[in-house]
Amino acid sequence: MTKKILILPGDGIGPEIVAEARKVLDKVNAQYDLGLCFEEDLLGGAAIDQHGVPLADSTLDKARAADAILMGSVGGPKWDKLDRAIRPEKGLLKLRSSLQLFANLRPAILYPQLADASSLKPEVVAGLDILIVRELTGGIYFGEPRGIRTLENGEREGFNTYKYSESEIERIGRNAFEMAMKRNKRLVSVDKANVLEATVLWREVMDRLAPDYPEVTLSHMYVDNAAMQLVRAPKQFDVMVTGNMFGDILSDAAAMLTGSIGMLPSASLDKNGRGLYEPCHGSAPDIAGQGIANPLATILSASMMLRYTLNQPAVADAIELAVSKVLDQGLRTADIMSAGMVQVSTAAMGDAVVAAL
Repeated sequence: MTKKILILPGDGIGPEIVAEARKVLDKVNAQYDLGLCFEEDLLGGAAIDQHGVPLADSTLDKARAADAILMGSVGGPKWDKLDRAIRPEKGLLKLRSSLQLFANLRPAILYPQLADASSLKPEVVAGLDILIVRELTGGIYFGEPRGIRTLENGEREGFNTYKYSESEIERIGRNAFEMAMKRNKRLVSVDKANVLEATVLWREVMDRLAPDYPEVTLSHMYVDNAAMQLVRAPKQFDVMVTGNMFGDILSDAAAMLTGSIGMLPSASLDKNGRGLYEPCHGSAPDIAGQGIANPLATILSASMMLRYTLNQPAVADAIELAVSKVLDQGLRTADIMSAGMVQVSTAAMGDAVVAAL
């Protein structure tokens, strides 16, 4: 059966890294007779330049019809002075909310070949394998009311609303428990229940769900302590679950434990497992067009797509093994370069993964 894949290259280095992931997908599509068909469209700044909005209605229609979406990254200084309502990031937020992609999976896995590239000592991070489950369509990023207003004394005040309903917490909580069941059955729920009422409720709902998953050990941790523990002793974690803002921050911190954010993929799933797949890093406009960006996070995002949405775990395994083989060969992009290795371009890294397949 044909599977429709919508590709949204985005801005900055997005088109470069997505092109390499597409090479890999084309290879496995032919190699394993997957029946994938691809369509490309615009998102973010590229869509603003073409349509005047960061996500055109026609693109959203294509996204709704697709079985899965692979995207690069959006944004850049070119569009920073636009009205906030039509900036590139608004297109991505609208895409996530319109498709109800509430569960963001961000694995932080340290490839043994990159232990020296981590900002921590190799013995602290060797064997690192964490999955951060971030709630993606609620919390302070979407809460209303929000805005900037002028007070009676003439001073301006910015305000945002942090809120979660029980149903929102329960669906991301169940997702995290189920992920923990497939791994080492340890789940840490991260909140700030000593200060924020929204996360008092978060903790209550997580505790209420726990008896449904008796094999999983649930613990709680305040977000400030979780940030410290990620740096102090990251291997204590198996699965972490948290809200939108905390997950955004903690997953980027975890990224640096792996040597480079250029190695980290992500998946954003709806209740049926249909998803949007993208690298965790940004559009890096400062290096766009130079052929030095690391495409491995995007290639690994394509692997996650095959695993979680397209139900092709063997093909996902093959891609991940190919990435490992390429690292064994000593090939590195600039962000993961170290002494004695061979620095290669974005395209050469993609070609190497295809060859390893």
